[in-house]
Amino acid sequence: MAKQKGKTLKVTLVRSTIGFNRNQAVVVRGLGLRRIRHTVEVPDTVATRGMLHKVRHLIEVAE
Repeated sequence: MAKQKGKTLKVTLVRSTIGFNRNQAVVVRGLGLRRIRHTVEVPDTVATRGMLHKVRHLIEVAE
């Protein structure tokens, strides 16, 4: 059974988590973002979209 590559999203951290709720910093780390201007590819799932929505003011998303 061949594994199909699913859709991914490129997420970039553009603002610091300092001064925001600590839960938002935890979400940013959970996405794999480590520092400002760091970009990661995450799978396009319902759970990931929920995480992105929670920190939408700190990140930029590209398809």
